Amino acid sequence: MKLSSRATAVIIGFSLVLAALAACSTSSQGNGAVTLNIATVNNSQMVQMEKLTAQVFQKDNPNIKVNFVTLDENTLRNKITQDVATNSGKFDIATVGSYETPIWAHNGWLEDLTPYFSKMSSSDAAAYKFDDLLKPVMQTLSYKNDTYGLPFYGESSFLMYNKQIFAAHNLTMPDHPTWAQVATLAQQLNDPAHGTVGIAMRGQAGWGMNLAPLDTVINTYGGSWFDMNWKPQLSSPNSVNAVNFYVNLLQKYGEPDAANADWQACLNLMSQGKAAMFYDATSFGGVLETPATSKVAGQVGYAYAPTQVTTNGSRWLWAWALNMIKSSKNKDAAFKFMTWATSPQYLTLAGQTFGWANIPPGTRASIYQNDNYTKVAPFAAVTLDSINTATPSTPTLNPVPYHGVQYVGIPQFESVGQTVSQNISAAIAGKMSVQQALQQSDQLLSSQVNASNTAGY
Repeated sequence: MKLSSRATAVIIGFSLVLAALAACSTSSQGNGAVTLNIATVNNSQMVQMEKLTAQVFQKDNPNIKVNFVTLDENTLRNKITQDVATNSGKFDIATVGSYETPIWAHNGWLEDLTPYFSKMSSSDAAAYKFDDLLKPVMQTLSYKNDTYGLPFYGESSFLMYNKQIFAAHNLTMPDHPTWAQVATLAQQLNDPAHGTVGIAMRGQAGWGMNLAPLDTVINTYGGSWFDMNWKPQLSSPNSVNAVNFYVNLLQKYGEPDAANADWQACLNLMSQGKAAMFYDATSFGGVLETPATSKVAGQVGYAYAPTQVTTNGSRWLWAWALNMIKSSKNKDAAFKFMTWATSPQYLTLAGQTFGWANIPPGTRASIYQNDNYTKVAPFAAVTLDSINTATPSTPTLNPVPYHGVQYVGIPQFESVGQTVSQNISAAIAGKMSVQQALQQSDQLLSSQVNASNTAGY
């Protein structure tokens, strides 16, 4: 991407401010050259970070070279998990999510960042504004009240809809729809003859793929993964009803080949005007409001995540964070980069360079009071409220022994969640019934998860 002359001027102007933040600590290798290896997920905000790193950070810190390894979400998780579990030291910083951060901290795989903040000078601390970081997001990146990750962006989930398509059918979207209402709207708006689907939702296997939206549906239907005794509950009536609803909705009114559709495929449909509705992450609002990446910029409405019998767990809570790997040999340089990339000044630089609507969202309260952002981000208010009212500690109707809305906060979830997601994808594809998929899933959960091996998480 070629930067405009205005963007270049902005970069030069902000480089001095960012340089102050970048000077928070001294590289662990003294004055010698340091190479930071960073593993990131392949989304637009991370791509922007890579570009600004080359344009600003490395120019202000010529002794620090930054190498990015950019991977899709599923591959990233597998590669980083293998690296940290074996203490191989391939990465200094990794893009790690809200699910992994407290578990990896518990396992001793991540560096505690609290001592690094304690060593900050008063001027550096004032510039970084740690207390400005959104508290619900930071709670997901903490372990035993210490900070183990810094959020590059945070998100909840909401329902995006094409206002032009709705207007053409004389339909309106409630601010707080139910899933029953969404199903009715999807039926009315589905128009395969003209290449428009009623609703786009993830169907591709992956615990962070189809289970992310599906788990919020299970939650709001009153279902759960386990009861208080860790007895699996995916084949319980409420969970079955929720999964039947999700699968039927996709089969009848969803995207073609829904069983293989990831968030990117769904986002593409929405941004091209080929989906009437799209239920997914609040972080996609910026993509949809940017004309360079969306044909429907200015024509998208944003409603709260649909509910059914409870609001608990109806909207997810997630952050992609920068985490320092415990085995890193360049920890001071890593902290320098992390605080640069998650600073208030970085958000300003990103807004001036790439457009305010497309900055990394969901991390700082101050950005939601910034007119430059709010006037071009019609999704901002719903996003902030959804993050602040998400319920990871009470994720469904009845008490459960775990935390997490779109995931179960135990180490086993990464493995069992993958298999369950494959069963769900098979049900969407019509290769097995929902009942079969959930019965097989509960059998797996019974063999892998119990009160003993979940203790401490």
